[in-house]
Amino acid sequence: MPRYLKAHSVRLERLKSGGAPAQARDQMALAEWSALWQSYERRARELARNGVQDERLNQFRWQLEELRVSLFAQELKTPLPVSVKRLEKAWQQLSHG
Repeated sequence: MPRYLKAHSVRLERLKSGGAPAQARDQMALAEWSALWQSYERRARELARNGVQDERLNQFRWQLEELRVSLFAQELKTPLPVSVKRLEKAWQQLSHG
């Protein structure tokens, strides 16, 4: 958790000091991340309604957190390689597997 809070602080500082270009980059990254997050949330709600737990979905959720670090606070690094493309592929496997 402390790493995620630090990443959030880095993101806010970058937005304050970066002006319009930083805000534009942030908005693009946020749009990519949000699309994946919305897919995750829909599935999580569906499974919760049915009383089902899926460890793969839980792992995907933490990959989303690592993607957020990667997109907004790259200097903090991630323990495993993560990207929008990798998570899109993981989501496809999760959705169809």
